[in-house]
Amino acid sequence: MKERRSLFWPSLFWLSLSLALAGLGTWQVERLHWKEGLIARLEATISGPPSALPDAQAALGRMEFRHVKFTGTFLNDKELYRHAIAADGTPGFHVVTPFRLESGDIVLVDRGFVPEDRRNPATRAAGQIEGTTSVTGLLRLPDTAPSWFTPANEPGKNLWFSMDLAAMAAARGLSRVLPFFVDADSVPLPGGYPVGGQTSPRLPNNHLQYALTWYGLALVALVYYALIVRRWLKEKDHIERLPDTA
Repeated sequence: MKERRSLFWPSLFWLSLSLALAGLGTWQVERLHWKEGLIARLEATISGPPSALPDAQAALGRMEFRHVKFTGTFLNDKELYRHAIAADGTPGFHVVTPFRLESGDIVLVDRGFVPEDRRNPATRAAGQIEGTTSVTGLLRLPDTAPSWFTPANEPGKNLWFSMDLAAMAAARGLSRVLPFFVDADSVPLPGGYPVGGQTSPRLPNNHLQYALTWYGLALVALVYYALIVRRWLKEKDHIERLPDTA
């Protein structure tokens, strides 16, 4: 009599795989709810009224992306240039200007984007604000671990790819530089440059798509298992119909 194959191991494998895939889908649903809450808090923070700059290191984590307003003087002769590409693909730079506060501390202000042909301050002299002024923008924390794909900064060329505040301060001979920077709001400037308001703190939220993918794979695994069971039952029926030749 022909020996019938066991269904135990295929059942263990395919059902375990289906449960694992469904578990990943459920985890992504949980991540979806977490991300929605994070986005809601971020939007509430950004839309809030401006506050003063933090005076304690411990407060920085709670202050990121919060609107701040402060008064002082731009040190226009110490501009730094961070490589950037505009939304329309135009290559250029973010103009990062040290700003001396009334306390004597210095905060680096990302004033916004200029195309390559406007890097030289002489080409946008009207936007070089002199004297005491106020700045409103979003408080940002530097990325302490840039991506491997981020090119190395070139202080000698005053060309920056990441906001390394300590290196920027050293390159321009600055002291008392605060451990954060500010992205200036999109207030129109004389001459039109730099173009502020470049921060786009939109968080990607693809967790629903990921959840559906995992659940879909779990369903595929179950369908495949059902086909295995169907084939096993057919073989079982066929074997039972064979005459016993023992």
